[in-house]
Amino acid sequence: MNKLTVVLVDDEPLALRLLKSMLEEFSDIKIVACCRNGREALQAVSDHTPDLLVLDVQMPGMSGFDVVHHLQGDTIPQVIFVTAYDQYALKAFEIHAVDYVLKPLDNGRLHTALNRAKQRLYQMSTSKDDSHRGEKNRLLRSIEDAANQGDATTKAYPLHTNSNRLAIKDRGSIIMVNQHDIEWIDAAGDYMCVHVKGETHVMRSTIKDLQKQLCVESFKRIHRSTLVNLNYIEQIKVLTKGEYFLTLTSGAKVKVSRNYRLPIKEFLESNRLENSPAPEAL
Repeated sequence: MNKLTVVLVDDEPLALRLLKSMLEEFSDIKIVACCRNGREALQAVSDHTPDLLVLDVQMPGMSGFDVVHHLQGDTIPQVIFVTAYDQYALKAFEIHAVDYVLKPLDNGRLHTALNRAKQRLYQMSTSKDDSHRGEKNRLLRSIEDAANQGDATTKAYPLHTNSNRLAIKDRGSIIMVNQHDIEWIDAAGDYMCVHVKGETHVMRSTIKDLQKQLCVESFKRIHRSTLVNLNYIEQIKVLTKGEYFLTLTSGAKVKVSRNYRLPIKEFLESNRLENSPAPEAL
């Protein structure tokens, strides 16, 4: 039987070692990476494409929630949150089938969480639906529900643009984001993750509706779930099967699929980026 590949993330070294030692007792678990922060976690997910991410919630710089926001739609593992705080937000995750384990860790509770992850992976493997995208959609819905809990009368605001700005409802308020500050956007069903200056804002929209309201010269669709601001491209890496990875100014790496590579080809022809492949290679 194939082992469940797992990435562990906790900013506390002792907690990370304890979690690793506990999971090593399970014969059907293979730990592929141990990470001390959110950036390491994102890189590990990109490198290993694990089945499961065991993720601390409270971390400096990038929280566990931020890590989920940054995950791309086609690389979404199962997520078990680990935290010392039993707050209402975690109840929302449980309602939406996103498991969590409280610290101090308990073998029995951890075993239950792992079994839930295995069961869902089996269901995904036998489903014809786009399960990875649905998984991220559920995760983001959980986070939004938790943020908005206690304000049940608040309704979703429609998108608007105003002098090249985008209105985003965030935790019960409306923030105005300058479009030129948006680095990239990824989609999960009816939710959009808008990445701006190291922060991620979650909003309700489809990628088609949002694209209509962005600057057509700057924002290009490079994947069925991704828009990128061309002004933030630093490097383009050629992959097999006609796909590419863009490295952005922040260090984020986003995939260009074969069906959406034309805008990048045109961009290269007009800019000839250093360390990028020649236009004819595309």
